[in-house]
Amino acid sequence: MAATMKDIARQTGLGLATVSSYFNGGNVREQNRIKIEEAIRELHFEVNEVARGLKTNKTKIIGIIIPELNNIFCAEIITEVEDLLRGKGYATMICDCRTDWKREEEAAEFLLHRRVDGLIVMPSGHQGPHLEKFIESGRPVVLIDRKLKDLDCDCVLVDNEGAARDAVERLLKAGHRRIGMIAGPENIYTAKERYRGYCMAMEQASIALDENLIVRGDYTIEGGAAAMEELVRKTTDMTAVFVSNYEMTMGAIIQINELGIRIPEELSFIGFDNIEFAKACIPKLSIVTQPTKDIAKHVSELMLKRLGGEAVRHRENVKLKTSFVSGKSIMDCNTEEIFFNI
Repeated sequence: MAATMKDIARQTGLGLATVSSYFNGGNVREQNRIKIEEAIRELHFEVNEVARGLKTNKTKIIGIIIPELNNIFCAEIITEVEDLLRGKGYATMICDCRTDWKREEEAAEFLLHRRVDGLIVMPSGHQGPHLEKFIESGRPVVLIDRKLKDLDCDCVLVDNEGAARDAVERLLKAGHRRIGMIAGPENIYTAKERYRGYCMAMEQASIALDENLIVRGDYTIEGGAAAMEELVRKTTDMTAVFVSNYEMTMGAIIQINELGIRIPEELSFIGFDNIEFAKACIPKLSIVTQPTKDIAKHVSELMLKRLGGEAVRHRENVKLKTSFVSGKSIMDCNTEEIFFNI
């Protein structure tokens, strides 16, 4: 017969309340902790999490919904979040919705029925009615990277507008005026913000917006390649390009190589995320980088704060700064003549 907490109390001579406090993460004297852990080993005690969950209405599981499991940005954040939550006694249940809003809705319903204690979501779209049930049930929801206007919950973002503006300003300072952009889908928060940053930088430089210099991709490698090909076809006088997403950065570089365009002699280039990929390219790419560890830290802290029962006076919107890693993919055309012949 499996050992119980009462057996541990008898074995250690401690009160049941002390043993229970230990298992629920409460403060227990060091000497009592040692006694309890010795008894756990001797009695081969295992916590019945299912029974505990039924009794406490807590499963110690956090649901996570992401758009793409093979997306480097998602993977880096979720790996870190999982480690941080595990350190506090929580397991995670991860659902990949393949950037499909319907799959995201189904994943939310699935996790609701699995009675997860909280939900972390990187939304695929711009609406969140499918997440309302979590909030109505008193379970916390924390959004990553993308804000949903119709949902009252915490979120952790980066300054996407500022990141794009800074990247384009670097190209402008290098003397470029015909700057292309591979933007993301119109319905995604990050894509809107990065597009706005591009427009602001061009406007502040008194350069009229040319729609021929802007092509939208779908945040995939294939989408980046197709967008790069379209940009080159539409604009023979483009001297620089800013690509606003990691997967599309990879796709754009693949297409540039296919077309035989030389970076930076024929085209200056700024990409987005993944230092390892940037270093592997010849020449090394200049890229915007996002603080994935800081994002994960803030997401985990917000979730644990809500799970800890802290009164919610207002929802928190954390906005973090991006960084810029300089490579050798930008030519200064204030001093160098640029030729762009395809």
